Amino acid sequence: MPIQPALFENHQIRRVYDEESETWWFSVIDIIQVLTQQPDYQTARKYWNKLKERLGKEGSQAVTNCHQLKMLAADGKQRPTDAATAETLLRLVQSVPSPKAEPIKRWLAKVGYERMQEMADPELSLDRARETWQKHGRSEKWIQQRMTGQETRNKLTDYWANHDIKRGEEFAILTNIIHQEWSGVSVKAHKAMKGLQDHNLRDQISEAELIFRALAELSTRQIAETEGATGMAENSGAAKKGGAIAKQARQALKARTGKAMVTGENFLPPGKTPTRKKVEHK
Repeated sequence: MPIQPALFENHQIRRVYDEESETWWFSVIDIIQVLTQQPDYQTARKYWNKLKERLGKEGSQAVTNCHQLKMLAADGKQRPTDAATAETLLRLVQSVPSPKAEPIKRWLAKVGYERMQEMADPELSLDRARETWQKHGRSEKWIQQRMTGQETRNKLTDYWANHDIKRGEEFAILTNIIHQEWSGVSVKAHKAMKGLQDHNLRDQISEAELIFRALAELSTRQIAETEGATGMAENSGAAKKGGAIAKQARQALKARTGKAMVTGENFLPPGKTPTRKKVEHK
């Protein structure tokens, strides 16, 4: 998981990006420290422990949705800390009386929860993404396919969210099942094949890879909808079936053209490409 701190006013908020589930995870204590306006980290930690205990007794889902992730501590070491998505933090904020509540909500919506931004102003979000890809030298054809693929992805994750699939780990598991099925390699192995580290795989794949990935996710959603898939077991089955459809299409095209559809090619600037792991192209 790439780690990238963010700033709220003059406060550093630790966060970790899970690429497979496309989710930012924020340090809960860092957010609590801002809300309580406590300069001392340990005081904020004690406040959070008491709040967590109270919310736990109340049966709050927000506490259940917090996970322990390793983040850089004050001593320079990676230590486990409670982390939550922006969606969960927006609920937790309601439990802390603070004049910083509204500003932190707006900040979370801006830097952490991209789907909220898209819902608030979809056109602005798309224009910003298109502009970024153009600056990186992507062709209009690639950009259009990338945007179409993202729309397909959003519809799938919306279905998962409404059918007992939790954002974060469960999204990542299903995403990897689909990817493994259609491409023959895991998300992690595909990134290694391309020599990627802290990069978004979707922004580094070819037009063909974009198309087959979108086909796999489209097929998965339509199969899940047809079967009424709910929960991990049923959606895992739909993910395998959807990925298999794209795999058949990939193999058929390769047989016709003799060209590999899953490769180590990427869009990294010359001279900045890390050493690629040798993986057979498919």
